[in-house]
Amino acid sequence: MFYSQEQIDRANQVNLEDFLRAQGETLIRSGKEYRWKCHDSLTVRGNKWFRHSQSKGGYPVDFVMEFYSKSFPEAVRMLIGEEGTGVQEARPAPPPDFRLPLRNLSNARVLDYLTKRRCIAPAIVEHFIASGDLYEDASHHNAVFVGRDKTGLPRYAHCRGTADRFRLDVAGSDKSYGFCHQGEGGQLFVFEAPIDLMSFLCLYPKDWKSRSYLSLGGVSGKALERFFSEHPDIKQVFLCLDSDTAGCDACKRLAESMPDRLTVIRLLPARKDWNEVLQHKDEIPNQKFIAETVTLQEAKTEAPVPMIRMSQVEETAVDWLWFPYIPFGKLTIIQGNPGEGKTYFAMQLAAACTNRKPLPDMEVPKPFNVIYQTAEDGLGDTVKPRLQEAGADLDRVLVIDDGDQPLTLSDERLEKAIRQNNARLLIIDPVQAFLGANVDMNRANEVRPIFRRLGDVAQNTGCAVLLIGHLNKAAGAQSTYRGLGSIDITAVVRSLLFIGKVKNDPTTRVLIHEKSSLAPPGKSLAFSLGDDCGFQWIGEYDITADELLSGAERTETKAEQAEKLILDMLAGGAKVLSRDIDKAAAELGISARTVRQAKQKLGKKLHSERSGTQWILSLKNKAQRVDDAAGLPLRHLQIPCTAKRYRRTGAPSGGCWINI
Repeated sequence: MFYSQEQIDRANQVNLEDFLRAQGETLIRSGKEYRWKCHDSLTVRGNKWFRHSQSKGGYPVDFVMEFYSKSFPEAVRMLIGEEGTGVQEARPAPPPDFRLPLRNLSNARVLDYLTKRRCIAPAIVEHFIASGDLYEDASHHNAVFVGRDKTGLPRYAHCRGTADRFRLDVAGSDKSYGFCHQGEGGQLFVFEAPIDLMSFLCLYPKDWKSRSYLSLGGVSGKALERFFSEHPDIKQVFLCLDSDTAGCDACKRLAESMPDRLTVIRLLPARKDWNEVLQHKDEIPNQKFIAETVTLQEAKTEAPVPMIRMSQVEETAVDWLWFPYIPFGKLTIIQGNPGEGKTYFAMQLAAACTNRKPLPDMEVPKPFNVIYQTAEDGLGDTVKPRLQEAGADLDRVLVIDDGDQPLTLSDERLEKAIRQNNARLLIIDPVQAFLGANVDMNRANEVRPIFRRLGDVAQNTGCAVLLIGHLNKAAGAQSTYRGLGSIDITAVVRSLLFIGKVKNDPTTRVLIHEKSSLAPPGKSLAFSLGDDCGFQWIGEYDITADELLSGAERTETKAEQAEKLILDMLAGGAKVLSRDIDKAAAELGISARTVRQAKQKLGKKLHSERSGTQWILSLKNKAQRVDDAAGLPLRHLQIPCTAKRYRRTGAPSGGCWINI
């Protein structure tokens, strides 16, 4: 059976009140609407219906299909009593597109209606007119109340007659977007109708713009749910629905659906609704506009999360045991393959701290106590002799006695021992031995809390914590990924050092500053370790951690390569932009830092001239070298620099100088 579009349109124009009475159904008047007795939550008006319990509605064809279980053709036939005449299968008419009614050139009638008949303050009315959420339509001069989505797009509109009691939602309106005012506070006041909302603002005008107000367009909770989803900062909800059975029942129902985080309070108007209160406010004793305040739901309280406001944090300078390699109050890791000098270096560090034997470029420290915790070497046959060889004060080197109970990084004895003995350096050798029996160091969720706790111990006591660890056997991997277990361990420490053996020089070890979170990385330092001479510092050494750990042959250092590159590019009297030298070096894998050091070392041989914002380098000729020798001693070629990373103590005012 097929129905034409004309037949379908006629079916959807059927008056549902008349249709239900013809079916023997009982209707109960509720304002301008009728409630269906056997479906208490359903109301009809003309050819429209709405089921409030499900926030669902529509037109007659939908109604018959929904409540009389008819197919679409059967529903049309039941409504118009005709057989289909169409030639194609008919489909339900789509809901009309939402369009706001045309605006009238003036809002005079709306302003007159709301201020004189409804007694709403002109300032309140004009505020909503100015926002565009209230206007007068051109066709019937109705007051149009607009609801918008969060982008400001109109999604809902309700028309209220200014000459009669007409009221109707515009076709296609989405009731999840109600007429509202959005403030910045955490309070929301909820009303059935826009006029009640505006009336309440007149009764309680103080600071009203700082709060939020929402009209539901009835008693459906759709707009309320939407508002909560878009405004998670709401903490208190005041239900200001009408003082009648429908309003009170709706308050209970809405309160039950509220999130637990909200406090819900019912504000009962002194008359049926807030506009009636406004119109008769002078008659209300003691100006008690709220007849009763009832708390329907208390917000579930939870303990506040402790927060630190950065404006209240006191700035502190980093204190250094050995700048920039080992800071006080932080975690430092020294990693390397077994037998390549990590423990010997730790002994030298212990000697520096206990007996004024400073490491290279280290300020001579006032002697202090050191806790040296080892699990691999015997105290009597290995540790003590090596400490003596390094020149440490053995009275200041302490060991926690863990014979009865094995020590772990989470052990409370660590912090107690540091405090009780005023230790400023804690050495754990190797760290793998002190993780605990059931800890997998490759699992981030297991090791991070341990190292975070150890970091707190370091910070709370001001003690430098030095962790010595063995590298894994991942051949060919980058240095960072050959470290202790999970990469999270490397991430949590503030300084990461590598010690490794030079392949073609078995007595030479190099200490490389791979990671530095608190200062620019320190220079790589070499030391010799042999049976004949023992431990001796050699000096700076140009090699990367990856080169050292991979066992790459050292034929020419990066510094040597950089110097050779500069001289080659400037040979024959060539003049070259300084930046072009940097680019060429980068292509060869030479770092910018190494290039700067090479330029500094060659400074006496280089001549510079400025071209615009660029520096041009060339080799000095014989006459220039004579002039230099005759004059005052020159610093290397310099340009001013104000960048923070290059500042040093004693720099000229306004910045510093770097060598090109």
